[in-house]
Amino acid sequence: MIQLNIKDETSRLRAVVLGTAKSNGPVPKAEDAYDPKSLEHIIAGTYPTEEDMINELEAVAEVLRKYDVTVYRPETLENYNQIFARDISFVIEDKIIIANILPDREREIDATANVWQAIDKSNRFILPDECHIEGGDVMPWGDYIFIGTYRGKDYSDYITARTNMEAVVAIQKLFPNKIVKSFNLKKSNTDPRNSALHLDCCFQPLGKGKAIIHKEGFLEEEEYEWLLDFFGSENCFHVTKEEMYDMNSNIFSISKDVIISEKNFKRLNDWLRSQGFTVEEVPYAEIAKQGGLLRCSTMPLVRD
Repeated sequence: MIQLNIKDETSRLRAVVLGTAKSNGPVPKAEDAYDPKSLEHIIAGTYPTEEDMINELEAVAEVLRKYDVTVYRPETLENYNQIFARDISFVIEDKIIIANILPDREREIDATANVWQAIDKSNRFILPDECHIEGGDVMPWGDYIFIGTYRGKDYSDYITARTNMEAVVAIQKLFPNKIVKSFNLKKSNTDPRNSALHLDCCFQPLGKGKAIIHKEGFLEEEEYEWLLDFFGSENCFHVTKEEMYDMNSNIFSISKDVIISEKNFKRLNDWLRSQGFTVEEVPYAEIAKQGGLLRCSTMPLVRD
């Protein structure tokens, strides 16, 4: 049995689900794109190849093995995109929550049954149907759970709106001793530079009291200011619009001191090293073309 334990984003990682790009399927049609960045690359003819994405994921697996992390992979589904493991489930404390994701992606949940069937039934939760939530919007952080959402009445018009307020309320009920803090995020179906698909596309806490943040990802300035006050503006790496588009906030912490980052994030990686972090650089620019990066494709199960 897997004894789940996730209380924050940065404690020493011991077990994780890493997505797979094997049998990823053909390039989607434009009308089937789940996000504006994928759409952009489908139209431009620059959508990533299966071989490149497999190689990028294997580079991450290699780093995780280097740090003695147990790595679980989904069962391979034929011609199916299973890269973004964070979307379909997430762990808070000793509970795994199976996400209510886009209906087209429900088979991805079945492909990780090998993991959640190894978890005690009393710690597996599926939220009610009206609760939409994906793991990229959910960040346990000590006494807090940070959740990205979209509060607009036109929620259903946005394929990029993945977590609703019904889910925020449900998470608060599930974890009554936590402070659930939600953040209203900017959404666009067509412009990836003006859309935060998930909270981890515009914000991520790091070890050493640091954080990465992109102001324009937030619809409510006071919620952005709240995060600056919480972490201290001087402790935040402020991401530009182009860096947000490249997914600079979507890196992944193995521990409070060690971070996996994309090798082209020169400004960010230099800053991280200047703050005392060990940065394990990997190629991930092809996977980034689908609107997700390192945090999106990893789903932690156990941290110390």
